[in-house]
Amino acid sequence: MLLAFFQWCEATGLGQTVRTSVWLFPILEAVHLLGLCLLGGTILVVDLRMLGLGLTRQRIGDVARDARPWLLVAIAVMVVTGTPMFLSEALKCYYNTAFWVKVTTLPVALLFTFTIRAKTARTAGLAATVPTRVVAVMSLGLWFTVAAGGRWIGFSS
Repeated sequence: MLLAFFQWCEATGLGQTVRTSVWLFPILEAVHLLGLCLLGGTILVVDLRMLGLGLTRQRIGDVARDARPWLLVAIAVMVVTGTPMFLSEALKCYYNTAFWVKVTTLPVALLFTFTIRAKTARTAGLAATVPTRVVAVMSLGLWFTVAAGGRWIGFSS
């Protein structure tokens, strides 16, 4: 059932256009990687603050609030560029373990970020506590798994 969906994805006009273009996939990938850098930066600045490393004069909630618009932009950039890249090689993704690691971890990381991590950051004070540190480590682990899975897609067949 999923295989038929992935075949349909690859047969879409957008998927075919990206696949047959000489420059479109590399351009999309470059912008996608810039989005990954922005995403990583926003995750790191908040999670490192939650660990008590850096920006210690600012409340954790303030750092998270200030980083949130950049996080949303990064996610938007990655969705807008990642979707056509996926469509251009959906069958490759279907058979790729790294892809499945990424797409199963991604919704967990997003849900965790916008629920547990956001609430922890919002209610935290100035000092990093055991709960903020645990949440930060979990966040870093989830997002590292998403990023590593995504990067490994390009290096596996």
